[in-house]
Amino acid sequence: MSPMLQAREAPWARAAREDDELLDAITHAVGGPFHLIYPDRFADNLGAFQAVLCAQGVTGRVYFGKKANKAGAWLNEVARLGGAVDVASVPELVHCLAHGIRGEDIGVTGAAKSDELLWLAARHGCTVAIDALDELERAVAIATGERPMAVLLRVLPAGSPHSRFGLNDGDLETALQRCATSRQAIEMRGFSFHLDGYQVEPRAELAGVLVDRCLEARERGFPARAISIGGGFACAYLDEEDWRSFLDGLDVRQFHADRRFERFYPYFQTPTGASMLEAILRNRSAGRSLANRLSESDVSLYLEPGRALLDGAGMSIFPVQGFKRNDAHGIVTVAGLSMSLSEQWKGSEYLPTPILVQRGPPREQRPVQAAVGGSSCMEYDVLTWRKVSFPATPRHGDLVVYANTAGYQMDKNESEFHQLPLPPKIVLTRRDGRFLWRRDER
Repeated sequence: MSPMLQAREAPWARAAREDDELLDAITHAVGGPFHLIYPDRFADNLGAFQAVLCAQGVTGRVYFGKKANKAGAWLNEVARLGGAVDVASVPELVHCLAHGIRGEDIGVTGAAKSDELLWLAARHGCTVAIDALDELERAVAIATGERPMAVLLRVLPAGSPHSRFGLNDGDLETALQRCATSRQAIEMRGFSFHLDGYQVEPRAELAGVLVDRCLEARERGFPARAISIGGGFACAYLDEEDWRSFLDGLDVRQFHADRRFERFYPYFQTPTGASMLEAILRNRSAGRSLANRLSESDVSLYLEPGRALLDGAGMSIFPVQGFKRNDAHGIVTVAGLSMSLSEQWKGSEYLPTPILVQRGPPREQRPVQAAVGGSSCMEYDVLTWRKVSFPATPRHGDLVVYANTAGYQMDKNESEFHQLPLPPKIVLTRRDGRFLWRRDER
């Protein structure tokens, strides 16, 4: 039997899931799958990161990694709380400006930026992470005649020689020389990097190296007073015991059609979110913490969490269309497509067990094992390959709820296949103990 893998739910999410009147009203209005998002939780997460910087005596900026979720509601919270946003495209930058994010509070990353994106960034005073020498040349040409473009030079980590991103030591020196001859167009403010994985120590170590690079750059006349350590702040979707039990007992027979997966996202991790930032800042080298080194060197710390700011801030809901037996287990078919639950984009599986919300007349409560499929004609349109346990046989009109999906799950692989509309994002707020809801207006 497949393990339960009960998802961690934020209090607001549990309350919304158990609010029959709320779910009935939204289901009736939408007529298909939808995502619920809760900006107050996002605000709490952002505030926690900002509080760690303050408590550690570090100046810095928390840039929301916008690619993790397209909703506009998050941007309103960023503007309200004095945060910042990391973007990688013209539509993302324009979306931020439309929601009150000032250009000086926008970081522009991404590979091989378009001329239009570089021009808009220069016009609005955004900070741009330069990823390649030819990109720097285009930035110089575009920024000439505008205000100087604020840039960070993205460093290729020593342990990632095959990465597509970042400047190796030779290119970094060439970039610094070019910045020195282009001071009217380029203001070199520091360095940046991004690491795969979720480890504390490698981030702290490379951040320390970049602090030293800032000091060296200042000796050459650059106003280098910032480093960005990118994103990759961990989240925990499951309790540790459940996660370890799943890994120890992993068996292909737990999955529909004996589906095999090469890897899964690590659904339990520690430390997570703002606690991970605190661990990075407390990490010690040569007797000093990274926080002390930043403060003593007058270097600001930028970070770009996406998933961690959205942790606990959303869930996805799919109406049940039908159920049928398939050998020893069942298949639940839901309205909508697996592309609206996007762990599948990297050949993985969203493992937290979906929750059945039973609607209509009472039924016998006898557990049933089932996978969950989408409503397309494709065999691989499956939201949950794992044979999960539902408390009763799902039937038409029920709802299947996936908890904690705001970080990447809602947006990464969406599709209008079969001309089905994308699930709308429904923004929840609370007033006088009641939930109010509206569609997110992008």
